Parts: sequence; structure tokens; C-alpha cells
Amino acid sequence: MAPSFQARVDKILRVRNSLLCVGLDPDPAQYPREFRSVSRSTASRRFLDGIVRATSPFAAAYKMQLAHYLSLGSDGLDLLERLTGRIGPTRLRILDLKANDIGNTMRFYRSAAFDRLGFDAVTLTPWVGWETLEPFAEDPEHGFFVVAHSSNPGAPDFQEIPTPRGALWQAVVTEAKRLSQKQHNGGVVVGATYADAVRVARQLLGNEFPILVPGVGAQGGALSTTVREGVDARGRALLVNSSRSILYASRGADWAVAARAEAERLSGQINQLRAGLRTP
Repeated sequence: MAPSFQARVDKILRVRNSLLCVGLDPDPAQYPREFRSVSRSTASRRFLDGIVRATSPFAAAYKMQLAHYLSLGSDGLDLLERLTGRIGPTRLRILDLKANDIGNTMRFYRSAAFDRLGFDAVTLTPWVGWETLEPFAEDPEHGFFVVAHSSNPGAPDFQEIPTPRGALWQAVVTEAKRLSQKQHNGGVVVGATYADAVRVARQLLGNEFPILVPGVGAQGGALSTTVREGVDARGRALLVNSSRSILYASRGADWAVAARAEAERLSGQINQLRAGLRTP
């Protein structure tokens, strides 16, 4: 019997000795100068291949935001499939989809993400109703991260609306945990820019339930608070995502060296922060 997604997350974080998730979000306008003479598709392929090669020693996961690839047309979908194959199964491959629709549609999303594109997990939202997430919840080998509290400034507009179970985002965390109790394949997304939310989410989830945290780096989320409040009792179950600060650490000829250095620095800093917190 194959291990659950949560068990696989824990194994990868332990074996890789890393909580770093590198966001592979291509923006041709930000590419180093050497890529200006080729097509956007060619530039994106060469650039992202170089980023994966440079950062793989320090990354436990990679996250790809779908919109960045759709902007490249059919070449973008081909690039996604190429990247998941290049990264391979020893690191988590997360499609940042934030999808939610009726169950039949969600089954097609699941097939596209897992069977066609080769991802291990996706991000989802629960707005249409919890039964719409069941096509993902019933798959023990693949994971889903439910967006609970995002990192953007407008997140409180809806996510912090009071409910009988606390703020709406807290109810989302509780339901995401319930939905994954059978197959142990769920996680939540909580932005680092809302440190109290990271702390409360971990309290609600307990151990082993992974939290994917965007917002560290360019968005200004505090790394020390995120790690302190986000890891479980073993010092794991947390994926700290960084995109722009790694991808575009340099736009000069040293861009790959700079990306590697930033990934190494960030991964090392995370490990230093969690070293004295809890016993792994």
C-alpha cells in the first residue's frame, strides 16, 4: 500500500532536511538580459531549467502558479509537464491552481493536474462547497492544499468574517482537516504576512498536517515568526514558499549562481530557526 500524501511530505522534508518551497513563476519581463534575444517560450524553458538545477540541492518542493504558464499558451502547458518531469518525485511538485467548481469539473482538474501534468498536489478553494473537493480528498497518493488565509492585503475582506467557529478562515482550516482524515492527504495555505494566522492554524491542525506558507520574501512576511509558529512538534509539516527573491536574485550573467545562493541562504536560515524549537 502506497504511503499517504502527508506521510510522503514528511519523508521528503526529513530526507531533504529542508522546508523550502521554490516558486517557479515565470515573468519574461523580469528575466536576465541574456534571454531577451529568444522567444518567451524558449527563454522560459532555459531560465526555469537553470533555476531548478541551481536550487534543487536546497529545495524540498516547487510550486508553479498556473496563470504564469497559461500566458505562454500551449507552450506553457508543455513547459509545466516538462518541469514536473525534470524535478522528479524526490521533491514535491505543487500546482497553484486555487480551483473550485462542481464535482464533475473538479474531476477533470484532478486528472489534468495529476495524470497529465504530473503534479503531486494542488491548491484549492472551498467557496462552492466542501463536497466539490471530494474528488481530491478521495485520492490518497496526491494532496490538496486548501487556501485558508492568503497573504494579500485584501485577505481579511472575506477570510476574517466572524462565524460561530471563529473567523471564516479558521472554519476552513477545521473543515480541511476533517476532509482529509480518511486519506491523510490534505494541507492548508496560510500567508506569512498574517503571523497570528500561522500560529492559530498550527494549533488547530496539530502535528503532521502540512501548512504551505507564501508571503515570505518579496511580500514581507517574517521568516522567524513563520517558522516558530508554523512547524509541528517535530520541526516539520511546513513548506515556506519563496518565488521572486530566488528567481530574480540577479538579472545579470550570474543569475543562476545568485538563485542558488539565495536558496541556500533561505533554506539554511529556516533550519537554524527550527533547530532549537522542537525535537525533530
